[in-house]
Amino acid sequence: MCKDCGCSITPHTHDSETHVHEHTHNEHANPQLNDAKTIAVITKILDVNDKQAEHNREHFTSHGVLAINLMSSPGSGKTALLEATIDHGGLKLGVIEGDLETNQDADRILAKGAPAYQISTGQACHLDAHMVHEGLHHMPIEGLDVVFVENVGNLVCPASYDVGTHLNVVLLSVPEGDDKPAKYPVMFRAADVLLITKCDLLPYFDFNIEKAIQETRKLNPKVDIIQIDSKSGKGIEQWVAYLRMKKSLR
Repeated sequence: MCKDCGCSITPHTHDSETHVHEHTHNEHANPQLNDAKTIAVITKILDVNDKQAEHNREHFTSHGVLAINLMSSPGSGKTALLEATIDHGGLKLGVIEGDLETNQDADRILAKGAPAYQISTGQACHLDAHMVHEGLHHMPIEGLDVVFVENVGNLVCPASYDVGTHLNVVLLSVPEGDDKPAKYPVMFRAADVLLITKCDLLPYFDFNIEKAIQETRKLNPKVDIIQIDSKSGKGIEQWVAYLRMKKSLR
């Protein structure tokens, strides 16, 4: 169960001999989150998830690949950012996409010439480490510089689940408002990088960049912050340079 919102439990079974992973998404009524049995189930799910996440991370590291978990609310520009990163060139990247339904985002990445694999989560509001592991079986990781995990659009649940990447990147778009770091602190505390996106729209929205930065740094003083506009290309060079630098440290 998602410990933040009480969404569907996503149980997994692991056969250590065959390395087969199964997961299902079944609808459950929200239980009382202070119930001892519920807490025990949540703890067990997160513990199993964290073990798989470490395995994923070791796999990325052994192949010299920088792995990045992209998180944000829906419509903040995650896929547009990936398209602009591909168009910029200089990095070979692959994408594991997460959405409740459809292959639309994966199709956009494939159309740009990069490998992509879509995971449809059904009712689950986030990816977990087992889903990402499944995606790795379909990702030609050899020769890639970066693998992005484009998480389900949600400013709550994804921050609580380690999927086995090296960095958490959170997008905050100008139309969303500068109050989101204060309203959704768990997500912004988890960020290694904050990308403020759709900056071309600043003249049309009441969005105070300095306020957004200040609120984020209150929660997370070490976060790196880049202002991005994927359509015009503003900040993309800085973003790609940042990725190259982080890749060189792997």
